[in-house]
Amino acid sequence: MHRRHLLGAAAGLLATPAIAQSGAWPSRGSVRLVAQFPPGGLVDTIARLMAPYISQALGQTVLVENRAGAGGVIGTDYVAKATPDGYTFLVSHASVHVFSTATLPTIPFDPVTDFTHMGMLVEASNVLLVRGNSPFQTLDQYVTAAKTQPVRYGSSGIGSGPHLLGAMLSGEADAPNMDHVPYRGSAPALQDLLGGQIESLIDPITTNVAMLKDGTLRALGVSTPRRLPALPNIPTFAEQGFARLTSSQWLGLSAPKGLPQPIVDRMTALIPQTLARPELMVRFEDLQTLPPATPILGADFVARMRTEIAEWTGVARRYNIMQG
Repeated sequence: MHRRHLLGAAAGLLATPAIAQSGAWPSRGSVRLVAQFPPGGLVDTIARLMAPYISQALGQTVLVENRAGAGGVIGTDYVAKATPDGYTFLVSHASVHVFSTATLPTIPFDPVTDFTHMGMLVEASNVLLVRGNSPFQTLDQYVTAAKTQPVRYGSSGIGSGPHLLGAMLSGEADAPNMDHVPYRGSAPALQDLLGGQIESLIDPITTNVAMLKDGTLRALGVSTPRRLPALPNIPTFAEQGFARLTSSQWLGLSAPKGLPQPIVDRMTALIPQTLARPELMVRFEDLQTLPPATPILGADFVARMRTEIAEWTGVARRYNIMQG
């Protein structure tokens, strides 16, 4: 459906009194938006940007609730098992729904069928970061060092997108001493990078833009096919000889399976309407984490998820990084 039509549909749904004024939903209390990683990372940042706008549209308080652990699996499983009554939603994340699914031998939920997936919110590129005073000025220097000496890279957790990207880089560069250090989210990993406990971090670019611009951090490669307009000095992995190192970290809006269809329709329509807010788009651009050019909603979102699960399961097997 064309974006303009979706916006019109969203406005129509919000104006319809059948749900908004019937008292059926949401009238019982606050709506929870679960972020399955700690405060300060990509999921938490986007959730807290979106929550006030969703709250305004629903006429009910929307609270961001952080439930971190196991690379995002704990918070995601919590929502999968929640009552589908419209009071618990999830900022779904490719790190869990795609990458953990591709690498874990078992997972306590089906990433597709145990949820009601309403649509994609934003996508962020991954970036290989070092401190501004790091001896590694280029990706070539970095992988050359990792051929003969330990070079630690942090990620937001075992089986995360950054973990898989690092495994691909290590394999394709023949740099066996790239040692993965998993964390319970991006924020603690960044703290250890800045503190010198690890040499590098692979992370969504979202919360790192300001430190890249002021020189606190240096980026050696970005996972987009082309350079980011806001940070044109960061070369892509592809242009440095690693064409397969392209990936993104998408976030979506999901809920437990069985969510009543009127709530599904209303929340799905809210996605493009909210993302189109000019003041919110400015913040997304500041973070270099943008909505898809054409909204990816409902069945299209599910199809994208299924395709990526298949693709990254193949990558995990190719580089022998299946967990367990």
